[in-house]
Amino acid sequence: MTINSRIGEITQRIVERSKATRSPYLERMQNLIQKGPARKRLGCANLAHGFAGCGTTDKERLATGDVPNIGIVTAYNDMLSAHKPYEHYPELIREEARRLGAVAEVAGGVPAMCDGVTQGEAGMELSLFSRDVIAMGTGIALSHQMFDAAVALGICDKIVPGLVIGAVTFSHLPTIFIPSGPMPTGISNGEKNKVREEFAQGKVGRDEMLAAEGKAYHSPGTCTFYGTANTNQMLMEFMGLHLPGASFVSPDSLLREALTRAAIQRALQITGKSETFTPIGEVLDERAFVNGIVGLNATGGSTNLTIHLIAMARAAGIILNWDDFEDIADITPLLARAYPNGIADVNQFHAAGGVPYIIKQLLDEKLLHADVKTVWGQGMAGQAQMPKLNETGELYFEPVSDTSNDETVVRPSANPFQPTGGLKVLAGNLGRSVIKTSAISEDKHIIEAPARVFNSQEEVQQAFKAGELKDDFIAVVRFQGPKANGMPELHKLIPPLSVLQNLGQKVALVTDGRMSGASGKVPAAIHVTPEAVDGGAIAKIKDGDIIRVDAVSGKLECHVDATEWAKRQPATRDLSAYHSGIGRELFSTFRHVVGSAEDGACALGI
Repeated sequence: MTINSRIGEITQRIVERSKATRSPYLERMQNLIQKGPARKRLGCANLAHGFAGCGTTDKERLATGDVPNIGIVTAYNDMLSAHKPYEHYPELIREEARRLGAVAEVAGGVPAMCDGVTQGEAGMELSLFSRDVIAMGTGIALSHQMFDAAVALGICDKIVPGLVIGAVTFSHLPTIFIPSGPMPTGISNGEKNKVREEFAQGKVGRDEMLAAEGKAYHSPGTCTFYGTANTNQMLMEFMGLHLPGASFVSPDSLLREALTRAAIQRALQITGKSETFTPIGEVLDERAFVNGIVGLNATGGSTNLTIHLIAMARAAGIILNWDDFEDIADITPLLARAYPNGIADVNQFHAAGGVPYIIKQLLDEKLLHADVKTVWGQGMAGQAQMPKLNETGELYFEPVSDTSNDETVVRPSANPFQPTGGLKVLAGNLGRSVIKTSAISEDKHIIEAPARVFNSQEEVQQAFKAGELKDDFIAVVRFQGPKANGMPELHKLIPPLSVLQNLGQKVALVTDGRMSGASGKVPAAIHVTPEAVDGGAIAKIKDGDIIRVDAVSGKLECHVDATEWAKRQPATRDLSAYHSGIGRELFSTFRHVVGSAEDGACALGI
């Protein structure tokens, strides 16, 4: 199958850019594959330790070394509603492996923090760094060398990227990601945000606010808006690490259990003992990452992935940059409207056709590499299927049709919501940043207004409550980058800025921090690099400077006389108060070595 010429060109330039790092990665993978399963080479004491905790049957199977052993890396905890269903997955996985004559062991657990709990709190400053801790935890889990394949249990914001970074480092191991699915629909996202805005204005109290939030986030399962967690799930399908259509099937349903069992069956089928051997290092090649970026743009996914995908790719020896995202966005139609890009939640998105339908449409337009390896083994065409149960409860996969079940939510490529994906790179005398336009109306794609400079989101909220944010303005929130304080999401800026925008003011945000995957509505130039703490130009801005955020021509500029601009010294800030308490002192090394946002904000040296 031919590929769109522009997609082909972008892919080839990524291949050329990555040769110096991808080639050694593939060489290491082949060396490990040729050595065969490491378990057979372990000393007797090592191996005995490896199966000491197992039951008699599993011990006997592992002692012979002739049966596959699946390593489970789990991000289960009770703090993430999305991960709560994982509590009983290990036993289900072990049971299915035993039924098939194999073994499965929990190789290790990794931390998984809930950004919903930590939003606006000190813990959020650990959030981005937790991704790299998860990657290291995955590496520790798999370093036992007891395994012929791995399965990863993770869903949310930093967890999936961290698991991918860790897993792809073990390039020779087949690895399947197993989701748990979204919670049932509660109150609509529109209702929830209306209450949030009313709370920001003081029109409702804490009791009413908490009641609304409790109705939105009300049970085990992934939050139902199309934020970073659900964008991760979409990507795992687009990049071939999920079974087809697995992302948004309800937790604790018969179909979800059947998919989990099928994932174990498939993991055993693609080990090195089979003709269908599929190591993760071959699945995640340059084409898979291009497919992922296409999916990100076609669905209007989270801007957090403009950081995470870069870090994930680097772990596989592949070098991505923001220009790749923008160039792919320019030729990718927006085919989905899920909140914050629309009113539908992910349950409605899935019912309308979901990820498999979008994949089918993009394949028909030759915007996806069809001939990639996937864990399911049928290339991208195999991912364009929906899982179902027949009358006897057996799992089967049905190819999706060309017709959307709801064109207000997903559309055919012949009738997109907009012709481009809505990710834009902004550049100018303030540096480089990204902006997501798919969630904001066209009349807000260009904002030019005086700057109001803040050094934290708390300062913005205080100014709002004091009634100081009058007329048009652009909020510049700086010293929020990776080196400054771990690059927290600034999600709590959205309610007050939305209120002001609703009142008719022109408002926008410029920041070296991040925004939540659930954020939209207000134009935001985010991830500005170089960041303020590195002396970036964002630290030169003063109150009253005219800032232009132009998502049409891709400009991010401060309109100050060039001579004066050159003379200005970047502002500095004492950040010591942000470097201790709530565990922040543990991450000082990370803050010192972390790279820029466009380099994946990674502290692992990859």
